[in-house]
Amino acid sequence: MHWPPRFLSALRARAGDELFLRIAGPSGRQRRARIHGAPGPRWYGPGRPIRIVHADASMYVGGLAALLLQSLHPVAMAAVWAHSGFRGDPWGRLQRTSTFLAVTTFGTAQDAEQAVLQVRRVHERVKGRTASGVPYRASDPHLLTWVHIAETECFLKAYQRYGRQPLDRPGQDGYVADMAQVARRLGAAEPPETLGELTARIAAYRPELRPTPEARETTDYLLSHPPLPAAARIPYALLVAAAVDLLPRWARAQLVLPLTTRLSLPLARLGGRAVIAAIRWATPPLPPPTAQAVNPPD
Repeated sequence: MHWPPRFLSALRARAGDELFLRIAGPSGRQRRARIHGAPGPRWYGPGRPIRIVHADASMYVGGLAALLLQSLHPVAMAAVWAHSGFRGDPWGRLQRTSTFLAVTTFGTAQDAEQAVLQVRRVHERVKGRTASGVPYRASDPHLLTWVHIAETECFLKAYQRYGRQPLDRPGQDGYVADMAQVARRLGAAEPPETLGELTARIAAYRPELRPTPEARETTDYLLSHPPLPAAARIPYALLVAAAVDLLPRWARAQLVLPLTTRLSLPLARLGGRAVIAAIRWATPPLPPPTAQAVNPPD
């Protein structure tokens, strides 16, 4: 069947608008214009690995995988559960996270600095105790490092599997180093600078990781009861399978996966490629990079 070009164009625009609204929020277009169009030096110049990875639709898989992996740290999960508004406002949390990534990756150095300072102020206010009585602070460098390395690992693995042009080894090391610059500004403790260091740091955290009731409820919420319309449930299920398949075996073994996700895993990579291709089709490309001075965060 051949669809009229006008119909396809309208369908693409509508799908792109709906997706962008979910990820960026009602004022997303204004923020996007400032992030990419405001004059001034950036932390990262065109061609840097962090720009390549974060501009790609594979981030949808990487972001979901990162949330699942992060949930396995009991103390970090307790802080998220108690203070982030994850269940009450999941889209708001997603929009704040995506905006932070966009500003620090593509925005002016001044805006990136302000975004980091704002997050640090929020972290200073987040403190409490886990259900077992362990005290926590969101500003704890050890917890910040876990959140950072889980994101870095998942974003990079998603790009290497689903990205347009996977990075070579120097490019992968460059991505880890780029991410470390932001992590240090947020207060992380000696974030890894190379792929090898990243792998070793994640292995060092493994004795601390275990599923908790909060982690199990988070997994159930993300995988089985996402706040999505019925029409989006099938593509989301494929995205979920791709995200779970991205995780290391030891992490998957600790998650309580719903039956639908377990049955979808054999089709995870094929389904992931299909959904990422559809997202690329629906999403307008980023504005072309302009020749701007670079002012790295270190």
